[in-house]
Amino acid sequence: MPYESNIKTGLKGDQEITVTPEQSASAVGSGLLDVLATPAMIALMENTASSTIQPYLSDKENSVGSEVKIQHIKPTPIGMKVRCECEVIEVSGRKITFQVNAFDDEGEIGKGQHSRFIVDTERFMEKLKKS
Repeated sequence: MPYESNIKTGLKGDQEITVTPEQSASAVGSGLLDVLATPAMIALMENTASSTIQPYLSDKENSVGSEVKIQHIKPTPIGMKVRCECEVIEVSGRKITFQVNAFDDEGEIGKGQHSRFIVDTERFMEKLKKS
């Protein structure tokens, strides 16, 4: 039986953070500079997408990241605010694809697409135990 989602294209979400030293490239090991790390920006994008669709999932479901295609356009210093916006652009069964964009006080800093799969939490965790 095909999976029917109540998540529709056009669903939008956003989230804002203030960049901390723990999110810097030097802290996460992705570089030597004290600027927002690319992995930290991607984590913000994933978290924004995940939290946007979570209210539409059943208590037995969760979503897991499956793909990121991201450009990190410009650096953001520690202490500056970053806002992430996401929009569902495709729903294909359990696969949900988002357009994601990140902005700091000076403009766009990152953009791309992120996909998540809706999973049955218990079944997903059981598969991990078997492998």
